[in-house]
Amino acid sequence: MFSVAERSEMLRALTADLPNVRIDTFDGLMVEYAKSIDATCVLRGIRAISDYEYELQMALMNRKLEPTLETVFMMPADKYSYVSSRLVREVAQAGGKVKDLVPEFVERKLREKLDPAYKLGEPQLMEVPRRRKRKA
Repeated sequence: MFSVAERSEMLRALTADLPNVRIDTFDGLMVEYAKSIDATCVLRGIRAISDYEYELQMALMNRKLEPTLETVFMMPADKYSYVSSRLVREVAQAGGKVKDLVPEFVERKLREKLDPAYKLGEPQLMEVPRRRKRKA
């Protein structure tokens, strides 16, 4: 939903108070980028078994490409274990609340992207009139 530039901007804003965090983007293989910045470890998040299968394959391929690069897996807190960008996007597109799923700043950006007229207040739900039942 957001371009790389937009995602980078949001991450920079959200981590501005963390002096040891750097936001960067790259093209090509992650292992090549990691080598270019002298990284020795990659941190990956795993929410479910399906994530683990995918991430394990990626970690093994990265190890084959760059044996000195380690991969560390971390699990989220229980309250975030089901959260994915796809689900957050779908809930937001359907007009649902994502307040407890993403930072307030990201929620605002989502609402602005989905509805340029959105102002910082709660979106107003429109009442849909019910159909009258036809008499048989």
